[in-house]
Amino acid sequence: MADTRRIVSPPVMVSDLADLVSGNSAFAWDLYQVLRGREGNLFCSPASISLALAMAHAGARGETQEQMTQALHFALGPDRLHPAFNRLDLELARRGKGFRLSIVNAIWGQEGTRFLAPYLDILAAQYGAGMRLLDFAVAPERCRAIINAWASDHTGGRIRDLIPPGAIHRWTKLILTNAVTFRAAWSTPFKTALTADDRFFLLDGSESNVPMMNQIESFAYAEGRGYRAVELPYDGWELSMVILLPKAGAFDAFEAAVNATKVEAILQRLSHRRVALTMPRFLFASGFRLAEALVAMGMPAAFSEDADFTGMTGKRDLFLADVIHKAFVSVDEEGTEAAAATAAVMVPGLAPRETPVDLRVDHPFIFLIRDIKTGAVLFVGRVVDPAGT
Repeated sequence: MADTRRIVSPPVMVSDLADLVSGNSAFAWDLYQVLRGREGNLFCSPASISLALAMAHAGARGETQEQMTQALHFALGPDRLHPAFNRLDLELARRGKGFRLSIVNAIWGQEGTRFLAPYLDILAAQYGAGMRLLDFAVAPERCRAIINAWASDHTGGRIRDLIPPGAIHRWTKLILTNAVTFRAAWSTPFKTALTADDRFFLLDGSESNVPMMNQIESFAYAEGRGYRAVELPYDGWELSMVILLPKAGAFDAFEAAVNATKVEAILQRLSHRRVALTMPRFLFASGFRLAEALVAMGMPAAFSEDADFTGMTGKRDLFLADVIHKAFVSVDEEGTEAAAATAAVMVPGLAPRETPVDLRVDHPFIFLIRDIKTGAVLFVGRVVDPAGT
């Protein structure tokens, strides 16, 4: 029986925590570069995605684990990586003055499938994720509804229908989920009376009239070649929003060059200035199927039938079918609300290859068309001459 108790004070070196945060930041901006090609607004939670995939990484072995390690920028060995994730989660949970931050993990396994106790121990001890058994084989849509309800409940109803129809089927064996919610007030709220409709210039040169918030306050500010930046702290001064504003007409070039190193350099240049800040209110949601993006980022083995997740079941029988992510953000005069959820769906690979049976349908035969669920026979027939009538 796997231990379901979470370690609430993992022994983690400060340097390990720093390495984890640095790697997660690198993954965040690598992912942004892959996703930025889609049109319109974009919002995601790299932290949620990293956590869900870290739980899969705990069961990966060989080349699959190596590719995931590189793509996700995990600089620590497994014995230090998962405690570091636990410590980071616990550190974030201690924040809370003036805002709410919640990170929750869960794993959902097929009834009757044997998962290795050491794997379940890691997920329980380091991620607080106990196994929840479902019967994907008999009731995939009911299972989808249960997991989607979990995601909705843990994001205050902001993330609905995380897993779309058809993503769970009777072959599904394991789903790893994460939900992150955040709600915080600005340290210095905008006055609603100062909000007024004003122009927002779009990438194609056209204009949009939107509610623009205004305030004059001391903020951490920086400017450099082709950009300006400002940091807006939330109440309690433990978290903040940083806005990176490329020079007008230079958004594409700035976006193409943005990475963890560039962002860190900008953050280091921030210093307090009195700023007359005008910025829009906004609210939108994004959704992604991340398999293709993660393959492009360097972890194709995990999504192939050659995947090695033997740390989960002791057999080479599972691979990642998809990683599904949804995120929501709302920014107004009072503060920010954000939520995200991720589901990593795992299915079995093909059975070991065996010598095929030679079946040549080259003489008269009978056939039928039936409904699989009920067994109802809808059509019957025979073929004695495929060229005849």
